[in-house]
Amino acid sequence: MGTTTVSLKLPTDFSPELLQSRIAKTLRIKNFSYQLETKSLDARNKSNIHWLVKAVVTSSEMKGDEHIEKEKLEIPYKKSNKKIVVVGSGPAGFFNALVLQKAGFEVTLIERGSDVGTRSKAISSFERTGVFNPQNNYAFGEGGAGTFSDGKLTSRSKRISKEKQFILSSYVEAGAPEEILYMTHPHLGTDNLRKIVQNLRESFESLGGKFLFETMLEDVVITNSKVKEVISSKGNFPADALFIAPGHSAFETYKMLIKRGIPFRTKNFAIGSRMEHTQETINKAQWGQPKLPGVKAAEYRLTSQADGKHSVFSFCMCPGGMVVPAAAYEHTNIVNGMSYYKRNGNFANAACVAAIHPDELAGKTVSAIEALDNLQKLEESFYQYAAGYAAPACSINDFLKQKGKGSQFETSYPLGLKPAPLWELLPQQVVESMQVGLQDFMRKMRGFENGNLLGLESKTSSPVQVIRDRNGLCEGFDNLYMVGEGSGYAGGIISSAADGIKAATHYIETKSL
Repeated sequence: MGTTTVSLKLPTDFSPELLQSRIAKTLRIKNFSYQLETKSLDARNKSNIHWLVKAVVTSSEMKGDEHIEKEKLEIPYKKSNKKIVVVGSGPAGFFNALVLQKAGFEVTLIERGSDVGTRSKAISSFERTGVFNPQNNYAFGEGGAGTFSDGKLTSRSKRISKEKQFILSSYVEAGAPEEILYMTHPHLGTDNLRKIVQNLRESFESLGGKFLFETMLEDVVITNSKVKEVISSKGNFPADALFIAPGHSAFETYKMLIKRGIPFRTKNFAIGSRMEHTQETINKAQWGQPKLPGVKAAEYRLTSQADGKHSVFSFCMCPGGMVVPAAAYEHTNIVNGMSYYKRNGNFANAACVAAIHPDELAGKTVSAIEALDNLQKLEESFYQYAAGYAAPACSINDFLKQKGKGSQFETSYPLGLKPAPLWELLPQQVVESMQVGLQDFMRKMRGFENGNLLGLESKTSSPVQVIRDRNGLCEGFDNLYMVGEGSGYAGGIISSAADGIKAATHYIETKSL
């Protein structure tokens, strides 16, 4: 019995039968089993777009073993009566709690929002009525902000192969399609994510973990650089260790931690607007045709050095998706994107953002709390302009010319648009960089000028960062960890979840004795 890896070029609409035939012909074998290892779309030549597939093949007709198994995450079991509190049920918080529970600790995970079913109903109501729910929205609730997104599972983080494999395998066990194990650009879709996060929670609870919804972190009791107790809206919890994964929107949590002596600093982040095109426009630009058999919808990832001061880039591209009202607090107005697994909507959207430092936005050196306050004021200014949650919007061409008729246009955004001079609502430094960046995008993709800009995109990352070590342990503390996007060191589902796992394994190995 032997195992080998074979690489193949296949048409975009290839069938399992064709794949088997190609493997048999390439390796000159008849009886075998196979497992896909990678699958990526090669669209560099629009006249010959194809899949690049790598498969691991096992057969009695071959000798030897040329395939190296992926290294697995090992979780040492240390039965302990130590009480761990984890705050936040997004990817960082959940996978942190899961690993600690598997290791034998008594883990309580608290989440300020509700379970995913209640949260889904609240979001649907918001999009129908415009009545904001501060407890359940696109930022807060079971699964964090990622639950209502495209569910991308790509990451540029290095040295997280074991953690990534554990995350992906956990998702598959919870109902995710197996293709996420081999697709180069895997995604889950928000429809799958709603089911997956519930299944993951039930798995965590079956191990003995406690999951408490509608439980807000209000304060922490600290003695001699150690957290002793967690104070929440539903009571107090003793804590031998505290892991905080608040996401990037929990401003009051940031401020409470800063007041309790947890050190934070400001850092570069990115703001801008969300771009929206018809999906057919993007398909034609990327593929040279409106549809491609066997492929859901075309994607793009664009970058520009812009004015040389602030890089401009697309972020969180949602093929066949929709733009959504992503406010975390009442009287703020921001947008984000999401899509379903099939990516079969009529529109494509992505953020167009410019990197900038909070000091430059303020025109002076600011503290972490001042940076948060200034960002919230910007989010409130968009709400005030729209007098609600309609998205201020203009065409890309009008944005570049800084003038326009303010006409309405078709959109996926559920709460309507308000024609607006976005070049006056956004910070001037950001506007100037975006204008140069958009012109670069237009040169790279045919038809890109036929898109529109919607609202304020301010949640690509946090403007502040906790001072911690690479394992998440906050400086000056012995048992307080901060992980995920809210820590300022991760972004996206995979890197955030991996950050939470690394903090958990660090505690298991060094602090649990």
